[in-house]
Amino acid sequence: MHLKNYGHLAILTIALTSLVISCSKDNNKGGSSNQSTVQTQSDDQAMVSNETDMMGNDANAALSSQVSINGASVNSLRFGKVAVNDVNEQTHTLGITDNSLICDATVVTDTTVNPRTITITYNGTNCWGNRTRTGTVVISIASGVHWMDQGAVVSIAVQNLTITRLSDQKTITINGTRTMTNLSGGSMTDLANDVSITHTISDQFSITFADNLVRSWQVAKQRVFTYNNGIVMTTTGMHSDGTYSNVAEWGTNRFGTAFESLITVPKVFRQDCDFRLVSGQNEILRSDSLNSTITYGLDVTGAPTTCPGSGNYYLEVVWSFPGGSTKPIILPY
Repeated sequence: MHLKNYGHLAILTIALTSLVISCSKDNNKGGSSNQSTVQTQSDDQAMVSNETDMMGNDANAALSSQVSINGASVNSLRFGKVAVNDVNEQTHTLGITDNSLICDATVVTDTTVNPRTITITYNGTNCWGNRTRTGTVVISIASGVHWMDQGAVVSIAVQNLTITRLSDQKTITINGTRTMTNLSGGSMTDLANDVSITHTISDQFSITFADNLVRSWQVAKQRVFTYNNGIVMTTTGMHSDGTYSNVAEWGTNRFGTAFESLITVPKVFRQDCDFRLVSGQNEILRSDSLNSTITYGLDVTGAPTTCPGSGNYYLEVVWSFPGGSTKPIILPY
């Protein structure tokens, strides 16, 4: 081989090596970027879903606390005591009365109008130890309808409900409407004597994330309430896209990518676990194929935790790299 050819071979080898290194860097950069977007969406999904569920619990409690609206005795709700363990493992005892039904909000009922209204105004109090809430939720229910009636429907207007997570100061703001239906009938105040109560919810929300990014989310869920050492709430998805029938949420994430969130294992909240989400699984399907699975109710090692648990609960996000390998990510919630 001529020396000139050796020179050409050396140049070609260097060029190919540089190309491989460059591609490797680009792939690593892309993988890191993909992981970041998957992790961010998973955290968004958990926060939005859990906070709207907690808002729904507040609305349900407010509806059940008024005899004229609920249609049944409410003594067991209005005059009880609830012990709340916050993420700092401190215990707070919250009295439940007309004026302190929700620890970080005031509740005002107006039965002189049709539809009757219940207004929940969140005041930014850090009574749970892990987040603050401000904003207003207005519940409307037609005169003559009792919330315990089978098929009773209420409309809920969510106005600038802003939640700030204290651990990292992450904030989301929710606006929009919810329709909530008491599908089975029955009163939450008598749940210990009932087999179960089934509610359905349908939401049209706009979610504001950081940097004023506003995205539209829709929600269709069924919630079944049972009693086992306190209220147990089991949530499943109700929407069908023609392929999947257990879709709970869908819309556009903060990055502008269309997504669907399926509840593949029912999500369970328990009162004796301080109304925390203690188990369940979401599958997130994205239009860019960066799909992931979120498992709830874990400790920091990724193992199922006990009730009520101490400190934060954790979720595990598993998403697939090109080529089939997977990577788990553990996050608190």
